[in-house]
Amino acid sequence: MRYQISYQLYSSRNFPPLEAQFPTLKALGYDAIEPWLPAYEADAKSFRRALDAAGLACHGFHMPLSGLIDEPNRFFDIALTLGARFLIPPFVPEEERVNTSDFWKRLGETLATGAERARPHGLKVVWHNHNFEYVSLPDGSRPIEHILGGSDEVLFEIDCGWVTRAGANPAAELARYADRIAFIQMKDTAPLGTRNDDGWTATGDGIIDWPALVPLMRLTAAEHIVAEHDNPADWKRFAERSINYMRSLGL
Repeated sequence: MRYQISYQLYSSRNFPPLEAQFPTLKALGYDAIEPWLPAYEADAKSFRRALDAAGLACHGFHMPLSGLIDEPNRFFDIALTLGARFLIPPFVPEEERVNTSDFWKRLGETLATGAERARPHGLKVVWHNHNFEYVSLPDGSRPIEHILGGSDEVLFEIDCGWVTRAGANPAAELARYADRIAFIQMKDTAPLGTRNDDGWTATGDGIIDWPALVPLMRLTAAEHIVAEHDNPADWKRFAERSINYMRSLGL
């Protein structure tokens, strides 16, 4: 299977205007972009026109968790305007996190409610991880288990870079959640302690053993892979090196 490859537009947030990058991303071989708020917020219709003009799609987009709770219909409308099928809440601010299993179970229940509301619109809810979901709670469980435990309708965008930085094993997580994974972020990390570019790298330039992970990736339900770098000095170099490496792996 040939994956749809998306470029996470957050990678380019420091290099506006973002829409001017679309033709370059298409020329590099990307199929789609994965935007984050506020990239699409000001005018979703105009954003969609720019995507269409460049020949790019938007399969899913990052959105605030509060939007799923407080403004679901607004984000459903944005999804339909962009042609996206997946709503992806990606984060809980540190000041809002509580170090108990009950807190993360409630988050899982919230996502399940969001998924139920999204279903009639043909949309799905997907959780995106950082590192904190893999830090053990006092009872020995991990937040990710509770986040994805509320409903099978809540899918998963696994960020392999953050899994690795958390000290967890991407191979184990790919296998554990194989049937729930909708997107695989092939984010790579340099050796821990690296300061350049906040320690992130282009896919294939870091410490993650991607050739070993690819067979496990192919056993998941994912049809989409995503290139992301949290703070590249050169967005185009990152984008080009990443997609070239992904294609070299037969993806």
